[in-house]
Amino acid sequence: MEDLPIVWTVSGLGFILGMAFGATAQRTNFCTMGAISDMVFMDEWNRMRAWMLAIAVAIAGSQAMHLAGLVDLNASIFLSTNFGWAGAVIGGLLFGFGMTMTGGCGNKTLVRLGAGNLKSLLVALVMGVFAYMTVRGLIGLARVELEAVANVDLKAAAGLEAQGIPDMIAAALGMGVEAARSAVAAVFVLVLLIFCFKSAEFRESKRDIAGGVILGALVPVAWYITGVVGFDDFEPTPLAAISFVNPVGESIQYLMTFSGATINFGIAVVGGVIFGAFVAAKASGEFRVEAFNDAGDMVRHIIGAAIMGIGGIMSLGCTIGQGLSGMSTLAMGSLIALASIITGGVFGMKYLEEGNFGDALKAMFQRA
Repeated sequence: MEDLPIVWTVSGLGFILGMAFGATAQRTNFCTMGAISDMVFMDEWNRMRAWMLAIAVAIAGSQAMHLAGLVDLNASIFLSTNFGWAGAVIGGLLFGFGMTMTGGCGNKTLVRLGAGNLKSLLVALVMGVFAYMTVRGLIGLARVELEAVANVDLKAAAGLEAQGIPDMIAAALGMGVEAARSAVAAVFVLVLLIFCFKSAEFRESKRDIAGGVILGALVPVAWYITGVVGFDDFEPTPLAAISFVNPVGESIQYLMTFSGATINFGIAVVGGVIFGAFVAAKASGEFRVEAFNDAGDMVRHIIGAAIMGIGGIMSLGCTIGQGLSGMSTLAMGSLIALASIITGGVFGMKYLEEGNFGDALKAMFQRA
């Protein structure tokens, strides 16, 4: 085991983590897009509360690890001093809208794929290709131009070492960053827990509580795998947690260039989620091969997947990448991206209901 390259150790643990994520999401029906749909159409909040519970658990575990010195969350992409507010807004809105066209976010796409949904296979392929195009390909040119115009260097502008909400509060109030971090983390966790458990219906839903707790806890586990197990003076593993848009693109490239490519934590997690969902679906008798209903259904999924791929890269993550992993770092960009994803998702729901953009906007304002 001592001679095993660190990348294989990290990737092996990533695969196991992905299996746990996929199996849990499949058995508990954890779905962030579904949570927004339930909220908009049925005024049913249990799955939204499960998502918020997962965020609370992710914040508590991740911040405790940072304060204990186990990992340095400032080394993650979410806390860069290069504050990409425009990407978070535009990308978040795009991703939120796109996932309503495909019937699920990146996480749900992989879980459904493992459970036999062939529509999700096409969605994953298209999303991954467009994600890679936005990182390194044709669409990447426009992304880079937007970042050059809109991104703010917080270190140069305000002397901040990170775009964390605690850093901003500490600078504004003249207090220590670690004290601010403890206070902000405590407030976020407390408010989210009150929101979740004030509902008697949610308190009685063991499935939703289990989904929120387990999936939220996997985020600090991911930080530990990449930040502690993956620590190496010569070949350090980039600090990362759980995300799906860019890793799906990397997974496609990895499969196409296997002999000359190297696996990483994100690719391993993607494979683990699919396999874990497959095992859970087979064990529960819920594995079903499904295909498109008609050509219109297929076109809608392709368009939605392309939009998700672009938006997920621009916003630096999806409902899990930003909504759980990013939020666990208390990054301001993650909070903006999360709000934008939810807004884009609500608008997408209204668009599906009304049939055009104008009426969807009116319906949103009427609801507000």
